[in-house]
Amino acid sequence: MIKITFPDLSVKEFESGITAEKIAETISSSLAKKCIIAKVNDELYDMSRPILEDAKLELLTDVSSYYDLLNHSCAHLLAWALKELYPNAMFGVGPAIEEGFYYDVDLGDVKLTEEDLPKLEKKMASLVASGEKVKRYEVSKEEALELFKDDIYKTELINELPEDSVITVYEEGSYKDLCRGPHVASVKFLKNFKLLACSGAYWRGDSNRQMLQRVYGTCFGTPEELKEHLRNLEERKKRDHRKLGKELGLFMMSEYGPGFPFWLPNGMTLKNTLVGFWTDIHTKHGYKFIQTPTMLNRELWETSGHWFNYKENMYTSTIDEAEFAIKPMNCPGGMLVYKNDIHSYRDFPLRLGELGLVHRHEASGALSGLFRVRTFTQDDAHIFMTEDQIRDEIAEIILLYKKVYSVFNLNFHIELSTRPEDKYIGEIAVWDKAEVALAEACKKAGFDYKLNPGDGAFYGPKLDFKLRDSMNRIWQCGTIQLDMNLPERFDLTYIAEDGTKKRPIMIHRALFGSLERFIGILIEHYGGAFPTWLAPVQVKIIPVNNEFHLDYAKSVFKKLEDLGIRCEIDDRDEKLGYKMREAQMKKIPYQLVLGDKEVEGVLVNARKYGEQAQNAYALDEFINLLVDEVKNLK
Repeated sequence: MIKITFPDLSVKEFESGITAEKIAETISSSLAKKCIIAKVNDELYDMSRPILEDAKLELLTDVSSYYDLLNHSCAHLLAWALKELYPNAMFGVGPAIEEGFYYDVDLGDVKLTEEDLPKLEKKMASLVASGEKVKRYEVSKEEALELFKDDIYKTELINELPEDSVITVYEEGSYKDLCRGPHVASVKFLKNFKLLACSGAYWRGDSNRQMLQRVYGTCFGTPEELKEHLRNLEERKKRDHRKLGKELGLFMMSEYGPGFPFWLPNGMTLKNTLVGFWTDIHTKHGYKFIQTPTMLNRELWETSGHWFNYKENMYTSTIDEAEFAIKPMNCPGGMLVYKNDIHSYRDFPLRLGELGLVHRHEASGALSGLFRVRTFTQDDAHIFMTEDQIRDEIAEIILLYKKVYSVFNLNFHIELSTRPEDKYIGEIAVWDKAEVALAEACKKAGFDYKLNPGDGAFYGPKLDFKLRDSMNRIWQCGTIQLDMNLPERFDLTYIAEDGTKKRPIMIHRALFGSLERFIGILIEHYGGAFPTWLAPVQVKIIPVNNEFHLDYAKSVFKKLEDLGIRCEIDDRDEKLGYKMREAQMKKIPYQLVLGDKEVEGVLVNARKYGEQAQNAYALDEFINLLVDEVKNLK
């Protein structure tokens, strides 16, 4: 017998091997029907999985709270539908992803298109209506190979497992799949789904392997959540930063430089404003700034390890019969700056910031506007400190990130990635200490974190900052990484309090990650309607009649310009309504319409972007309002 403890702390005894489903039935048949998944000792557990020892048990019915679970289960539902429609189908993998799921499938000569998705959806809906339970069972490696002998992709995955592996298989109706799980209790919970797209994908991401077909979809707990997500997807199309970048004159791309963005005047103003903000806030937080060369000798990249591990992504050249490489990251140059001086513990923490232009040879098929480019500006900082400063320094960085992201109304959560199982450098004890320091830093800064076991870099654990934009998308931007590799490779030292030489602790950190990518995110986050402080053009001045009102418009322009306000006069010989509509289309924060009343009363008639109302202000009153918005980053 085993003892099961429920959330109300009541305890009941059951036969060992009983499932959560059977336990739910002893309480209420209606409860058993509503349960989507169980939690056993705080671990998600299939309703059909045997419980073999004493445990805490929660029976969970809130479908909407388990988005990844729904989507991974819906990937299996998609595969089941594909198998029903195409009996010879063979399957790669079908994970849940950030906003849904996909499944890679080999259909032989059959090529899926977007037109096939409704047929697939219809089949999936009929399978959902069947209400089949999702069953989990375990098999040996030999049994798994027999079970999936007709699928070369599953067979390949199974053959890579140890001989004594216990393999989990999931079954729904006639469909069986190899999977770690867990899954929803029944396909009836998967009714709020939508297939979104199909594309090609190489098996295991290897361009030398078979090209499979990838079908994307998404699944939610309620029809309302699905409807809201689909609405967001439509809004994203309108906010595509490539489209808005062209319409607003921010940046361009050219066939003469694929992946190398050209900044246009408005875009350069936007970028410089962002750089000024970044520089100002880092200066106030004790950072000093450096600039390192764009191209450096091969020997440096060998010392850093990039030459042997990253060379295929680096642009190289020969200078004076020696090999050089354009930097793909700023770190090695930062190491040379550190080594230029003798450092003492009294110098720490030493915060060196660099807005460094880096180049990486990305595959042409991966290039995408400002989101994936071949040259970008990393807002790097390398911070050197003693071991006992780690927690406090990282807590301060987290609070800096919070301050910056809040300016853009971007919420975030933190993920802590720990030591990889196999490929890592340094002593485990040092890793353990570093991971505890990162966790304590989050706690000190007042933040929880999600744990990503084994997902750290080979040179140290890290914190990743996942931002959520106005359309509910998650973006990986900021990062804080402890590095146990480069200080050793470059023999970095400092004079400790006892007079001995010691190795400094080093942190890599980037707040925006890439200025180009962050600007792309902001374009879509704001839909091109930037807040006043950030907008390339903050005020459009429109005289009603040039003959009578242009001089006053010029005087208003001069007053604003002298205060650093970015403004323009539209004195073209066009109709007033046309000029006002165009200012709206350009998403300029304020347009000032100046006619007889404004000239006579030294007034402005101001209309804020997105609002219908036009408000009359005394000129000085409007200027104060505007200056206040810019000063307070509104």
